[in-house]
Amino acid sequence: MHDPGKVFASLTIIRYPRRYVFFALIAMAVHRIPLFFNRQILFWKLMGCGKGGDFSKKPDWRQWAILVVKAHHTLPDTQTGILKILYGSFIAGWYRLWQCELKTFLLEPLSGHGTWDRKYAFGALPASTACKGTIAVLTRATIRLNKINRFWAHVEDTSALLQKASGLEYAVSIGEIPFIKQATFSIWSSMEDMKAFAYQSRHKDIIQKTREGKWYREELFVRFRMIKAPEFG
Repeated sequence: MHDPGKVFASLTIIRYPRRYVFFALIAMAVHRIPLFFNRQILFWKLMGCGKGGDFSKKPDWRQWAILVVKAHHTLPDTQTGILKILYGSFIAGWYRLWQCELKTFLLEPLSGHGTWDRKYAFGALPASTACKGTIAVLTRATIRLNKINRFWAHVEDTSALLQKASGLEYAVSIGEIPFIKQATFSIWSSMEDMKAFAYQSRHKDIIQKTREGKWYREELFVRFRMIKAPEFG
């Protein structure tokens, strides 16, 4: 396990031109090789996105995501330079070759709980911590097979609540395996806005159902300080 406070995470949302969708599918297999052999990467995941970036049973074949966790070090100012350090020259060159639109978020883990594939992906974090300013949140779960229908029955309500939440600046649904391994990455104007959404009655009721019904085989919740973010709307 790596030490907390000595790592940072990067999440890049990749959008391929329609004519290059085939190479997006190929990347999900090919990119595993350089990521696996990159000794500077402590944890990594290649993921797909739901249609429109939202929770959806329909995948968005043009939009994908890559997440890595690495030890802290100085990053260059240019996007190309950052991508090379984060993911290696091969992957950075691949995105440039296929003219991908990229949104890269650099994140410092602050607090959280849970595991990702039985690993403390972001270190042994404290359960909570104070943070001023913009905050990012990653929630991720592996859904029990016998609870999938119940989970998806509540997805529409949860998505509607999230999109209307005060202080929400950005949100995207990502995941490794459709229907079963799902995650949401969101950015909030403040910790107060994020907590107001998390603990409002309707959303709190849904969370309580997941706990009481034991919908998840594994779950993860992490808060991050934003180190660097692209422009988004």
